[in-house]
Amino acid sequence: MQQQAPGGYNGQILRVNLTNQTTKIEPIDPSFCRKYIGGAGFIAYYLLSEVPPGIDPLEPANKLIFAAGPLTGLTLGGCARHTVGSKSPLTGGIAKSEVGEHWGAQFKRAGFDALIIEGKSEKPVYLWIHNGEAAIRDAVHLWGQDTKATQETIRSELADPKVRVAMIGPGGENTVRCACLMHGPFDAAGRGGTGAVMGSKNLKAVAVRGDNLPPVVDNEGVKKMVNWLRENMELVKAFSDYGTGSPMPRFEQLGNLPIRNFRDGGFPSVDKISAVTIKETIRVGMDGCFGCPVRCKKVVACQEPYHVDRAYGGPEYETLGALGSACGIDDLEAIAKGNELCNAYSLDTISTGLSLAFAMECFEKGLLTSADTHGLELRFGNADAMLKTIELIARREGIGDLLAEGSARAAAQIGKGAEAFAIQVKKLELPMHEPRLSKGLALGYMVNPHGADHMDSLIDIFYCNFTEKPDVTVPDALPLGFEPVPYLDSGPRKVALFKALQAKRLIADSLVLCALLPYSAAQYAELTAAVTGWDTSVMEQFRIAERILTMCRLFNVREGFSAADDKLPQRFFGPTHGGALSDRSLDPDELEKAKRYYYYLMGWDDQGVPLAGKLEELGIERSEWE
Repeated sequence: MQQQAPGGYNGQILRVNLTNQTTKIEPIDPSFCRKYIGGAGFIAYYLLSEVPPGIDPLEPANKLIFAAGPLTGLTLGGCARHTVGSKSPLTGGIAKSEVGEHWGAQFKRAGFDALIIEGKSEKPVYLWIHNGEAAIRDAVHLWGQDTKATQETIRSELADPKVRVAMIGPGGENTVRCACLMHGPFDAAGRGGTGAVMGSKNLKAVAVRGDNLPPVVDNEGVKKMVNWLRENMELVKAFSDYGTGSPMPRFEQLGNLPIRNFRDGGFPSVDKISAVTIKETIRVGMDGCFGCPVRCKKVVACQEPYHVDRAYGGPEYETLGALGSACGIDDLEAIAKGNELCNAYSLDTISTGLSLAFAMECFEKGLLTSADTHGLELRFGNADAMLKTIELIARREGIGDLLAEGSARAAAQIGKGAEAFAIQVKKLELPMHEPRLSKGLALGYMVNPHGADHMDSLIDIFYCNFTEKPDVTVPDALPLGFEPVPYLDSGPRKVALFKALQAKRLIADSLVLCALLPYSAAQYAELTAAVTGWDTSVMEQFRIAERILTMCRLFNVREGFSAADDKLPQRFFGPTHGGALSDRSLDPDELEKAKRYYYYLMGWDDQGVPLAGKLEELGIERSEWE
């Protein structure tokens, strides 16, 4: 007899086989929920235990997984999120991304905690999930549509404007390796190419609608957190006022703003592309995720010189950097248009922008020529060329077909030293934060199982007060005995501090909870207890995070990754050309020592392979993954 699910869980997983056109509902054991929580934890388990080793990520044997957590769907700020994961067509390792919007809340209300999609349909289809039922529907007529049209068409067919749609545009259909999975026209599960996996399965969209959220154990405990956030909204005021990107001028002064492919250090026109300028010029509103009072999502629109449709939201910091300063572009309207194109075609703006920056540097170095670009002057600062190339990438035409493979593969194909300009780790392009400035972040980029990922990392400058003694102080770590660490340190104290913050972020990704909300690790545990009824703690949650990270590492090791892949691009071992970091670079030997100490703390050997004793300690059974 199935045990009753803990509070916050439906106790059911929906499994869809597109090859056989079948759907099946499977129960989840309550002990499994506590061991992996949800979100990133569920994805790590199912990918490791069910995806055959060595497959091509675009084969039918790969699996695409959507996973909610026990907090998903609560009417509390930050609780609208879920996680999407797969074997990455970009890196060849494990991929996962978190996303907000309303999709997760509706999926949870539809009666499920996770969705596992396997196989491949003979023709385009979409899924319709509604109050405990699922159907596979024809989507031939949707194939080729952008994301806005796809959502409009599905809502019209289902006669319900409140249906939420996770979908791909032409970029995903054409298996662009950095294709993302859009939830509505402007919320992306962005990294690692999950949209390409969806396209490879001939799956256009997953539409959801539901009415029944699973009960929580302690409603008063949840209300306590609602009241706490209401009383502390000043902590998120900058996000409510501007979204992300308001500190861009300060980032440029410090050296945190990537400029011309992380090569240069000065961008005098940075004010033109900041979130403050957006608010003063092209912003027409702010939007937000389900149940969240922060409303941090920009909505922009303009007519000249580019028509920008407000339906596609507006550029957040990562996009402003990737399509802006990283490409040497200070044309705000062009960046907004580029954001629209990426969202319409379902392309990750970070990988797209850094692949463009890579191509621009190759063009200026003569490694790519006008013959390769069919006449496009793909130079830094050329906004029109940036926009045209985004369209070529989505359609895999001309130079776009090369860049659709990602900067690492493109560099290998170009040769002639082009690898030096591919700014990536494990083939995943870097986000818009500078590792030369933050050594904890440098380590995070190196060892993150998904490649260069800033969300599960320690960005040192965010935890420093530069007007006083520049120590890195992580408030969540203080009650655990971690003291402040000197800003420039990269020794064992910094590594241990990084590991502690990484654990907190992995728990957020499993609960699933937005990292922008200022809840502490203790509040994570308190909220989890209120929802589920578990007598849990920060210590238990950090142990779960260690289990999840270790399983992600096992997946990558099985796919051929080793310590040699945990490395930064050579560019960061030299200074920038001008700017705040013109006299600063990273020391490779110092970072290597930090990496080895991280392995030691994680219970891995010198190649980053988890030791048998650590697997036994964490309860990771070999039968679950070998």
